[in-house]
Amino acid sequence: MPIYSYRCRSCSHHFDTIVHGTTIPECPRCQATDLEKQLTTFAVGATDGGYEMASAPGPCGTCGDPRGPGACSLD
Repeated sequence: MPIYSYRCRSCSHHFDTIVHGTTIPECPRCQATDLEKQLTTFAVGATDGGYEMASAPGPCGTCGDPRGPGACSLD
């Protein structure tokens, strides 16, 4: 069951909700169903009760390949 973030077009309320199958979500504030899905990131791992945000790999040399800059393109 995925969790999605939405912004209500009626009252501008931002919220997250679990979406079950083909269920149409509604705004918890005004019960409107005219919602805009928001772009979100995801969390991986936990440290000290919090989450670390995952980030996209950077340009060559910043991916962390232990063989050094540019090595990952040789795979």
